[in-house]
Amino acid sequence: MELAETNRDHSGVHNLAFQNEGDDGVHDTNLKGLGDNLQRIKSSQNSKTVHTNQGDEYINIESDLPENKRDSVEDEQPRLKGHLEKKYDEVCEFCKKHKTRIYYVIYGILITAYLAGVIAACSLNFQRALPLFVVTVIVIFFICWDFLIAKYEDRIAAFFSRGDRYLKKQWFWLKWVLCATLIIMIICWLILDITKRGSRQLVSFGGLVMYVLLMLIFSKYPTRVAWRPVFSGIGMQFILGILILRTKVGFDVFNWLGIQIQTFLEYSDTGAKFVFGDKYTDHFFAFKVLPIVVFFSTVMSMLYHVGFMQWLIGKVGWVMHAFMGTTPVESLVAAGNIFVGQTESPLLVRPYLPYITKSELHAVMTAGFSTIAGSVLGAYISFGVSPSHLLTASVMSAPASLAASKLFWPETETPLVTLKSGIKMAKSESKNLLEAASQGASTSIGLVANIAVNVISFLALLSFLDSALSWVGNLFDYPQLTFENICAYVFMPFSFMMGVDWEDSFIVGGLLGYKTFFNEFLAYERLSKLIQNRENGGSMYINGVKQYMTVRSEVIATYALCGFANFGSLGLVIGGLTSIAPSKKKEIADGAFRAMIAGTAACFMTACVAGMLTVPGMEVPCHILLGNASNSTDFPANSTELLKCCQRLFTSTNHSEEIFPGGNYSLNSWKVCCQILGQPAFHCT
Repeated sequence: MELAETNRDHSGVHNLAFQNEGDDGVHDTNLKGLGDNLQRIKSSQNSKTVHTNQGDEYINIESDLPENKRDSVEDEQPRLKGHLEKKYDEVCEFCKKHKTRIYYVIYGILITAYLAGVIAACSLNFQRALPLFVVTVIVIFFICWDFLIAKYEDRIAAFFSRGDRYLKKQWFWLKWVLCATLIIMIICWLILDITKRGSRQLVSFGGLVMYVLLMLIFSKYPTRVAWRPVFSGIGMQFILGILILRTKVGFDVFNWLGIQIQTFLEYSDTGAKFVFGDKYTDHFFAFKVLPIVVFFSTVMSMLYHVGFMQWLIGKVGWVMHAFMGTTPVESLVAAGNIFVGQTESPLLVRPYLPYITKSELHAVMTAGFSTIAGSVLGAYISFGVSPSHLLTASVMSAPASLAASKLFWPETETPLVTLKSGIKMAKSESKNLLEAASQGASTSIGLVANIAVNVISFLALLSFLDSALSWVGNLFDYPQLTFENICAYVFMPFSFMMGVDWEDSFIVGGLLGYKTFFNEFLAYERLSKLIQNRENGGSMYINGVKQYMTVRSEVIATYALCGFANFGSLGLVIGGLTSIAPSKKKEIADGAFRAMIAGTAACFMTACVAGMLTVPGMEVPCHILLGNASNSTDFPANSTELLKCCQRLFTSTNHSEEIFPGGNYSLNSWKVCCQILGQPAFHCT
């Protein structure tokens, strides 16, 4: 045994001190391996240098290695900054340090300038600046509200906690007192309203009760219905309906909003005219209606990017959650369906969809079926349908959808997603406003194509069905048999119970059939023709077929058709929700058809409330009605409008009043009124 030295190389340390003389082979092997390692290191170092030989030139190009970089950095001398560069760095550092204060200063300057503009506009002409003043007050209120809630939420909750605990203790008997009070108030209001305006509102009230009973009878769990969402949803409909349809302020506000939206949508004509030419209105549907869908989709995408839609939907959803007691997911989706489509609104709560109950999923689908999207709302307005009533129907159908859903599929599970879980809505994926506008326009391509191909295919299919049914009916001497007639007979009882005049219930029944079996586009297109016929003042009956309806029937039909509840949308909802929440595929397929029925019933309930609250007016000038009655042999003599016109005509004669300025009343018109009312002879001579 001899002591050997310790050898160190780049491969590590090899201690050869305790080696036997007989281990020479091992020793040689280690030395050989050591030599190999040294050779590999040298080769790798040589490979770092690339030699190129071109003629007489010999160029040595050093590769960009990390050690070379470090050497160059060490060799580089520190550069002295100039005076301007130092000042620039100081300014940047100051801005970073006081970033929040600078933002506050900028916002303060902009807000001050805006308020100064509002004050100046109001001082010049307050009536003209009233909409701007109202919008400003509303925005200031909600900004202050959000600030107070964010900063003093705990204190506010603690302040109202005593009252909340008291209500929970006394709720068992208090809820029955509230229900009884509500029922008594509705009955008293109905009695007063019937004595003043007639009994037609009573039919609408009976229809509302009928639909609630039908939903209860065919409910999934009739004995487990929670009545708070049902009654509070119907109550919200009444409150909204009274504010909008019965108060002058509410009616004027929604009428103003409808006019502004209609004016705003007309800006799409500029783009359509540029793309399709000056005669774009010759192809009204393709070049006038569909560009509105593109324009509205672009605007909605921009509002979604800036966060306005999430804020607005959150506020509306919170109101429904607090008032109706529904879960946050249901409330947010129902509120979102007022503005966006039935496949877009669930995206607001996409992360929570895998954790919702079956009843919540049913409510999500029902909300989509019972409302329409804002993009197609503009298309219906372009048809000539009243924009104020379409807006009102969209808002009123949101609480109706939750009421119908909770009645048709009551909650039997414990919801997992609550306010305490910190629910948040999805944000826009666009990086800036221009990208959001572009994405909105691109997204509308599929929607426009879907609308166009569906209208083409459904109209073609409808024409074929009418031809086939007419051929079948001709075999039994009834060539008038059409798909619309069949739907009219099926849906006529439902339309009559909404409050539609019996003479118009057949027409409205046909519209409901179009909407259910095809889509609401065809139904609103047909309704727009009826509205145009009434406004033109033509003959009401041609060959025994009524050409237009009363305004009351048109209004009720507008509310009843305002929803996506049709068989075409059924497949769309199943496919869309399944792609968003694949784990709920079976539940979606099982509850989709029931949700479509519940959505249809919700639209009918909204129409009943509208029928109870709509104030009837003079739909057609009396001199036109009397002229139609005198010129038509099959005009019904017992028409309600004819009776009113004749009564007012004779009243004006007795009191020498000019009730119908500009009316041209012929002798035949007087004869019609004499025949209907049986007045004394001196009025008819």
